[in-house]
Amino acid sequence: MALAWQQFRFERKLFWRNPSAAFFNFVLPLLLLVLTATAFAADSEELEVLIPGIAGMGVLATTFTALAFNLTVLREEGVLKRWRGTPMPAGAYLAGLIGSASLNAFLQVGLVVVIGNLVYGVEWPRDPLMLVLFTALGVVCFASLGIAFSHAIPNEDAAPAYTNAIFLPLIFISGVFYSDDDLPEALKAIAEILPLKHLIDGLSNAIVGGGDSATAALVVGAWTVAGLVLAVRFFRWE
Repeated sequence: MALAWQQFRFERKLFWRNPSAAFFNFVLPLLLLVLTATAFAADSEELEVLIPGIAGMGVLATTFTALAFNLTVLREEGVLKRWRGTPMPAGAYLAGLIGSASLNAFLQVGLVVVIGNLVYGVEWPRDPLMLVLFTALGVVCFASLGIAFSHAIPNEDAAPAYTNAIFLPLIFISGVFYSDDDLPEALKAIAEILPLKHLIDGLSNAIVGGGDSATAALVVGAWTVAGLVLAVRFFRWE
């Protein structure tokens, strides 16, 4: 636990000392929130869709995108191999790495909720406990999927293209910026299979009410199990 805590602190320093990572994984979702919410500031229904949507996108960006990209770079540059050769247990290293990404996700969701309330007048979450639980479930789900997806990325040069090829289409079909009810049926069917749409549904239910939390939790939970199995089964240090 002590080593994991030290690694966590180290990862926090690395994160904030890398301006590009801090911007794309942390600041960019907040910037998109401000730009989009300002355009729809007079439409309360649109804001109630947008706030949970951006919160879900924040979880995706800070866990899936960040871990898939960073682990690929660390693996290809031999950093993971060198960590493996030290006395630090693998669990302590990975706990510090994933813990840093998880903190970013929770901070992201918290800031989105605060900005939504103080700047755009969206009510405080109706069920704060559900908000925390769905955020935690989303963090575990997308962190495990990010680690699993890093196994499929061949080298660090390909990492940006591979991660954006998943990230960008996913946010546009999962109801981040608009209700998924407006999507064509084919895209809606794809979104129903994938986890981000259901994470957003759970966050929406916690923040503004409505929706089927049980189904959302079941689908995100199933993807979490799949992600954990794939992440552990195919993880390589080199």
